Amino acid sequence: MSEYDIVILGAGTGGYAAALRAAGLGLSACLVERDLVGGTCLHRGCIPTKAMLHAAELVDGIADGRERWGIRATLDGIDVPQVLRARDDVVQRNFRGLEQHLAAEGVTIVRGPGRLQGPRAVQVGDGEVLTATRAVVLASGSVPTVLPGLVVDGERILTSDEALRLGRVPRSVVVLGAGSVGVEFASLWRSFGSDVQLVEALPAVLPLEDPDIGRELARALRQRGITVRTDTRFESVATVDDGVRVMVSHDGAQESLEAEVLLVAVGRSPVTQDLGYEAAGVRLDRGYVVPRDWSTLETDVPGVYAVGDLLPPPSLALAHASFAEGMLVAEVVAGLRPPPIDYDGVPRATYSSPEVASVGLTEPLARQRGLDIVTDRMPFGGVAKGLILGQGGFAKVVAEREGQVVGIHLVGARVTELVSEAMLITNWEADPADVAQLIHPHPTLSEAIGEAHLTLAGRPLHQAVPASRRAKAPATA
Repeated sequence: MSEYDIVILGAGTGGYAAALRAAGLGLSACLVERDLVGGTCLHRGCIPTKAMLHAAELVDGIADGRERWGIRATLDGIDVPQVLRARDDVVQRNFRGLEQHLAAEGVTIVRGPGRLQGPRAVQVGDGEVLTATRAVVLASGSVPTVLPGLVVDGERILTSDEALRLGRVPRSVVVLGAGSVGVEFASLWRSFGSDVQLVEALPAVLPLEDPDIGRELARALRQRGITVRTDTRFESVATVDDGVRVMVSHDGAQESLEAEVLLVAVGRSPVTQDLGYEAAGVRLDRGYVVPRDWSTLETDVPGVYAVGDLLPPPSLALAHASFAEGMLVAEVVAGLRPPPIDYDGVPRATYSSPEVASVGLTEPLARQRGLDIVTDRMPFGGVAKGLILGQGGFAKVVAEREGQVVGIHLVGARVTELVSEAMLITNWEADPADVAQLIHPHPTLSEAIGEAHLTLAGRPLHQAVPASRRAKAPATA
């Protein structure tokens, strides 16, 4: 069969989500994939890194048990091959399950490199041309960005792809870039015993997050023994006998950093070159596919859509956003009218130690949009479960004065599991008084979210706030 209702070029998260939703709506769907179904997230990103971060959490637990709780445990060492086998087992089980699910839903998978041949055609390699009667979806993903003049050798100079294939724990590391990828690798390598130096050109760690979050995370990373340099530019790197020498500059002064390896974690670039996109009329900007209509993700070519890492901001290049984009496109193609994606309402998560999670507007962005806002920060050390876990951090709520909550920002232990409540609060346009009526279970970290909303609603319980911020009881007759 070479004719389908929908042909999808790329079987990563956005691509296979589009295929599964299309199949569920009764459309014939075909995925064209040159590598493995599941894409970067499953094989070189989200899943393998989080598996290794779980192993790092177990290592940290041994130290915490010994030093804080009197548990007589010691760490004899890390069997890196076994860590990698356990990680790969998780990936493979996910992979097999995904392939079985796609087959059960009737999705066809065609293996090989695909190229857009026109608004309704995708050629696979030098041979078969697949025809789409309704739509083609571009979902060719992204690759790690490499700075000009920097040569990745897979041994001393790495991207996240090579870092995951590294069969050892490096003695020392310079991590270039303090976004989510850089922070997560810095965190797990530190847990495994590496000497880690984190370098960021912008003024803050996790520069896209609320500044208070970045400052708190940088403090926590330094407390763990990671050297954090912000406002620091990469100048050059040279390989030496025992590793790399990295030249950086701060305020005009240069400094040499030496380590066994350099991890380049400065972002990801869309895979769009030589795939026939521009020749077919699809508009690109710096390699990104620009939708003609963000509400449907249709490009300038009618019937050609784009999802996932191909999209520029406001899309977030996050797997869960890609799922939503793929489902949206499938529903549009099937003739439904799904609501457009509100990217402000998509939660973000970083799985460092401590973790970071957020949804909605940061405080500076809310002010830039002209909102009159109020904020409250509830320390996790102010609730019993936070004291038990001992990682500090806080929940920060950003709300319009006398209005709805527009952002919630979390840093601390296990906060990636708390952000779903934050997502519901912001997306359902709750105001602080709405949330203050809800009773949070005790003792949990979620109490910090409840306490911050109580305070903003003028009903503080465990927070000391000025009397001017407290709601007054009505006068009695």
